[in-house]
Amino acid sequence: MEQTKCLIIGSGPAGYTAAIYASRANLSPIEYCGMQPGGQLTQTTEVENFPGYPQGVDGNQMMMDIREQAERFGADIRDGEIVRVDFSQRPYKAWDDAGREIEADTVIIATGASAKYLGLDDERKYNGMGVSACATCDGFFYRKKTVAVVGGGDTACEDALYLSGLAKKVYMIVRKPFLRASKVMQQRVMERENIEILFEHNTLGLFGTDGVEGAHLVKRKGEADEQLVDIQIDGFFLAIGHKPNTDIFKEWLDTDDIGYFKKIDGTPRTKLPGIFVAGDCADPVYRQAISAAGSGCQAAIEAERFLLG
Repeated sequence: MEQTKCLIIGSGPAGYTAAIYASRANLSPIEYCGMQPGGQLTQTTEVENFPGYPQGVDGNQMMMDIREQAERFGADIRDGEIVRVDFSQRPYKAWDDAGREIEADTVIIATGASAKYLGLDDERKYNGMGVSACATCDGFFYRKKTVAVVGGGDTACEDALYLSGLAKKVYMIVRKPFLRASKVMQQRVMERENIEILFEHNTLGLFGTDGVEGAHLVKRKGEADEQLVDIQIDGFFLAIGHKPNTDIFKEWLDTDDIGYFKKIDGTPRTKLPGIFVAGDCADPVYRQAISAAGSGCQAAIEAERFLLG
C-alpha cells in the first residue's frame, strides 16, 4: 500500500493543472491519467482559444506540455485508472486497475465528462476531420461553410445559434417533430435565417474523402412515407449531451440528476472533508479547457489549505 498527501484522479487541463499546483506546494501528488490521458482535448485537432498559444496548438501537444510542466515539479503521473474508492473515512482509499491500493489525505477528482455520440462508425472515422462535440472549440474552423448540429435541446440550439454567426448555413438534425429546448431558445433558432431545422430526421452515416463532405439521413424512419435524404456539409456537431465520468464516486459524493458533482458554494469542495472536484465532471455549463484548468488550480489550493488547516 502507498500513501500520499494528495491523490489526483483524472488528467486533462483540470487534473494536470492541479498536479502543477499541488507539486509546487510540496504535496508530492500521485496522479492517475485514466482511460483517456489528456482528456477530451486529445480528440481536438487544434486549440486556438487557450491563452499563451497565439498560433493555436494541437490538443495532444498542449496536454503533453501541461503534463511535462507538472512532472518538472515532481508530480508522479501514472497511466492507468482508479477503478474503486473507499471514502468512508480518512485517509481515503483508492485502488487502481493493477490492484494497487493507495491511501490519500486529500483527493482531487478531475475525471471529466464524455460527449455522447450516436454510435455510428463514421463518427470515429471522421473524428477531428469534420466531427466534433464542441461547437465553441471548433466552430471557428467552419467560417462561411455549411455545418449540421444533431440534437433538439437547449445545448443543440445554443450550438446552432453560435455556429450560425460563423457558418454560411446550419442544419439542425432533430429526431422528433419538435424541439425540446426552452421556448426562448426555440424562437431564436426559428428566427435565424441561416438555420434550417430538419425535423423527424435521423443520421445514418457520413461521407467524404479527406473529411466530412455530407451526411446520409432518413426522414420519418419506419413510417410509410420514409425517405432517404443526403445533405452536403463540412462539419457535423454532436449536441446530444455529455455524461460526466463520476459513476464510481456516486456512493460517496452528491451529484445532480445527470451525474455532475455538486460543489459547496461554488468552490471545489464537496460534502466530504479533503475531497475536491475540478473540471468537466463538476461543470455542466462552461466545459472549456481554460475554465477546467482554473478549477484544477482552485482544487489544489483548497487541498493545500485543508492539509495546513
